Amino acid sequence: MRKGSLGCMRQERVNIRSGEYAKKGVRIAMFWFLVMIVVTVDQATKAAAIEVLEHGPLTVIPGVIDFVLVRNTGAAFSFGEGAGVVFILIAIAFLVGAVIAVVNSDDMPFGMVASIAFVAGGGVGNMVDRILMGSVTDFIKTTFMDFPVFNVADICVTLGVVACMVFLITSKPAEESEATAAVDKSEA
Repeated sequence: MRKGSLGCMRQERVNIRSGEYAKKGVRIAMFWFLVMIVVTVDQATKAAAIEVLEHGPLTVIPGVIDFVLVRNTGAAFSFGEGAGVVFILIAIAFLVGAVIAVVNSDDMPFGMVASIAFVAGGGVGNMVDRILMGSVTDFIKTTFMDFPVFNVADICVTLGVVACMVFLITSKPAEESEATAAVDKSEA
């Protein structure tokens, strides 16, 4: 009986290393790695902006982009001024939902994981500001058009949402892809 138990344990190890569990583990690790990269870059750029822009704005590309220090009590692009607690709760809810989706998915593509991680990382980056400072540090200002001042977290949230939408629109469900492959094989 002991031998049988060991045999089952060995079989589990093989499956964990080479099967879906390994892919899931890589997806989870990639998700957390990207979230941490986004939060780190966001917080580092905000710290640099606070230090450098304390004495006034800085022109980066004349007629295109300036760096100017703005304290934002709303959400991305100054939407929802004064609702900081609500946005903290939304960020927490999204992060929890994202983690559940990535952990429970057996076949979530890496592109979707990356997109969700960018949105979650941007949300966490701005949430850190709200919790520690009561407002979000924005500093990137477009000068070629009238647009709200934003930050790296806002960029990541926007890119993540757009990438998710593009991915959802252009990807085929697994069953459809398998059916298409079977039809293509039968026609050949």
